[in-house]
Amino acid sequence: MVQDLYILMITAAVVSILFKLLKQPVVLGYIVAGVLVGPYLFGETFVNAANVKAWGDIGVLFVLFCIGLEFRLKNLISSGKVAAVGALTIIGGMMLFGYLAGVDAGFDMVNSLFLAGMLCMSSTTIVMKAIDEAGMSKERFVKGATSILIVEDVVAVVLMVLLSSIAIRHQFEGAELAGKVVDLAITLAGWFVCGILIIPTLIRKVKKHLNDETLIILALGLCLGMVLTAEEAGFSSALGAFVMGSILAETVESHRIEKLMTPLKNVFAAIFFISVGMMIDPASLAEYWMSVVYVSLIIILGMILFTTLGCWWGGQTMRDSMLTSFSFVQIGEFSFIIAGLGTSLGVLNPIIYPIIVASSVLTTFLTPYIMKAALPCYTFLYNHASESFRAKIDKREQQVAEAEAEAAKPSGDKKSFADHARHAVRHTFFLKRLVNLFIKNMSAHDENHSS
Repeated sequence: MVQDLYILMITAAVVSILFKLLKQPVVLGYIVAGVLVGPYLFGETFVNAANVKAWGDIGVLFVLFCIGLEFRLKNLISSGKVAAVGALTIIGGMMLFGYLAGVDAGFDMVNSLFLAGMLCMSSTTIVMKAIDEAGMSKERFVKGATSILIVEDVVAVVLMVLLSSIAIRHQFEGAELAGKVVDLAITLAGWFVCGILIIPTLIRKVKKHLNDETLIILALGLCLGMVLTAEEAGFSSALGAFVMGSILAETVESHRIEKLMTPLKNVFAAIFFISVGMMIDPASLAEYWMSVVYVSLIIILGMILFTTLGCWWGGQTMRDSMLTSFSFVQIGEFSFIIAGLGTSLGVLNPIIYPIIVASSVLTTFLTPYIMKAALPCYTFLYNHASESFRAKIDKREQQVAEAEAEAAKPSGDKKSFADHARHAVRHTFFLKRLVNLFIKNMSAHDENHSS
């Protein structure tokens, strides 16, 4: 295991330095490092693939945990419209494109649906890494983009149930799907209510006893505990990591936890991308290169189209909509999970998996370059748009700017979202007590009056 880690770290360091010198995204360096140490390029395995996969899975958890730390629940609520409309537009449109591509390739209904599921969601890990490397993490569109990715992760749980049901029974089980949606809603509500009411208060109470070592151990323990809880409840472990990050984001130590987690996140995220690179067989790429290019074009063009439409319909400016859409032009870890599900159920055509992996790598490689084209494409669209459409773009920009200015106005109430939630629960509790007391007194008064 130590030898495996040594080979991974040295190879990743050398390749990433080379990519930095070439001014290429470091994520691509990690993927290339995975190809170099993988079993296909040189005909032998330099590292234990099972160990790398396990470390990579941990990397995904830490990345999503840190994303949760950076994102406030009140931001998700404020981005509710763009998150819901954007995510549903992207998923619906991309599933349609994916299904039609599967039918065109001659796949049966089940394989076409699995292909559609693999193409309908962007990679949270890759998107946030690309935005960070591009120096755009403080841009206005990031909040809406993160909200959409969160909703996509939640919808992914439901989609997994739907695809499993169709694969096993070759028919749609509406009752099972509805039950899963209800279970998910109740579980998430319970997690957030309990977490917001309990964890921030506890951390505030013991704040003076939390040095850096104790704080990071506590944070990781809570994260892994929520991951296990999510798995026991039948949901994604990644969802559990994100939920705990969102809960800890409402604590007084959120920024400190985020700072302490960053080195750990970077190490394990690198291993995740190396594990993706290890799945690439150059021979398969050569054999199916036309299919890889075809699927990649569907992903890129479809994501730009449907994300731009979804964000615009959800209330974002055209500029932010296009910045979001040009950062969503890839697939990632969820596509591999869907492919693994189809393989384990014995229904997935073997040709699909290498094409999906290669398409993921190709779109990941192109993402930073496509992101750079977002603003020039927006300028071109604006300059060549009709007067009426240009007026709509300007009006939306003004509306969003006014809403931001209103939200930025100083307020005497500096309470966090968690404080408001605790206050609401306490208020409800005391209100119930008062109502019960009032009813009790009225009953006593009526009894005295009747006697």
